Amino acid sequence: MRNPDRQRILEALGKLDLPDGGDPVSAGMVKGLSLDGGDVRFALEIGDPARASAMEPLRRAAEATVAALPGVVSVRVALTAERAPAASRRSAPPHSASGAEAGGNGMAGVARIIAVASGKGGVGKSTTAVNLALALAESGLRTGLLDADVYGPSLPRMLDIARKPASLDGKTMEPLEKHGLKLMSIGFMIGENDPVVWRGLMVMSALRQMLNDVNWGMLDVLVVDMPPGTGDAQLTLAQTVTLSGAVIVSTPQDIALLDARRGLNMFRKVNVPVLGIIENMSYFACPRCGERADIFGHGGARAEADKLGCPFLGEIPLHLDIRAAGDAGLPVVAAAPDGSHARAYRDIAGRIRDTLFPRS
Repeated sequence: MRNPDRQRILEALGKLDLPDGGDPVSAGMVKGLSLDGGDVRFALEIGDPARASAMEPLRRAAEATVAALPGVVSVRVALTAERAPAASRRSAPPHSASGAEAGGNGMAGVARIIAVASGKGGVGKSTTAVNLALALAESGLRTGLLDADVYGPSLPRMLDIARKPASLDGKTMEPLEKHGLKLMSIGFMIGENDPVVWRGLMVMSALRQMLNDVNWGMLDVLVVDMPPGTGDAQLTLAQTVTLSGAVIVSTPQDIALLDARRGLNMFRKVNVPVLGIIENMSYFACPRCGERADIFGHGGARAEADKLGCPFLGEIPLHLDIRAAGDAGLPVVAAAPDGSHARAYRDIAGRIRDTLFPRS
C-alpha cells in the first residue's frame, strides 16, 4: 500500500471550514504534521484553551478526513494552545482529570512544572525521571518530559530515539513523542558521542529555548530532568518558569544524602516547594534467589526527609531489570507495567499527582 502524501493531506484539510470562516491550513493551524509509514500525527493550534470544546468538532472532522485518504493506517490529531492570551491562561485544560489551571507559570497551556533533581550524579535521577513521567502519563495526565542536562543528555538512549525534532516555521520546535510523552532534549539535536563544550551562558540560553521555543501544547504536567548539582541550569529554570515543586532523588548513603540536602535547600532558597525525597537503589534484590542486601545502607533518605520536614515519596530497589530496561531504550514502566518495579514508580507518581492536583 502506498504511503500517504503530505501535500494531499494538507489539501484535504484545506477543504474543512472553520466556524468563523476560512480553513485550518490557510489559518496556519496545522502544526507538527508527521508521517511514519501509514501513521499520521499533527496538531491544530487553537490559540486559546477556552476554545477547546468549540473546536472539538473540527478536530474530529480533520481526523476523519485524513483517515479516509489512501494509505493512511492511523490518525491522531491533538488540539494545542501555545499562544493562549494572558487572560485565558488560567482556564482549566479541556482534558484534565485534574481540573488543573493551565499556564500562569510562564508556559501557556502547561498546568504544572516539576523538577526531578539530585545533589550529585550517579544516583539514577534520569532513570527515575523517565519512569515517573511514564507513570504520570499512564495515570491519565498529559505529560511532557524535558531533558535539561545539556552536558550529559540521556533521554535519546533511554527512550531509543535517534531522530531530530522538526520546526515548521524555523523558530518553534515540535517535541518528539513516544509512549504517550512529549519529549525534548539537546541530545536529539547532536550526535550521541558529540561533546557539548559550552559556557554557562550558552547552557542557560539552550534551556530557555527548550522551555519557551518548543510547541509543548496542552500539558497537565511537564517533568524536567535536571542535571546534577546546584548550578546555572537550576537557577535558570527557577527564574524562567514558576515550578510547582521539586523531587529530590538520592541513594541511602551518607555522602549522597549530604548532596541531596544541598539540592533541597537550594530549591527552598529560590522558593520552590519540595514535593519529597525518593530513595533510589534503596536495596539490592538478587534476581536469582530474591535475597535482599542493603549495599548502600537503607532508610537514609526517609530519615533525612523526616529531619528536613519534607515528604518521603518511596524507595526504588537496585535491580538488574531496571538498569537493563533503561539501557535497552524501553524503561521498566513501559517494558513491564505489571511488575513490582513499575508499581513502585507508579505509587510514587500517585503521591506526586495527589500533591499537584489535590482531590476536592
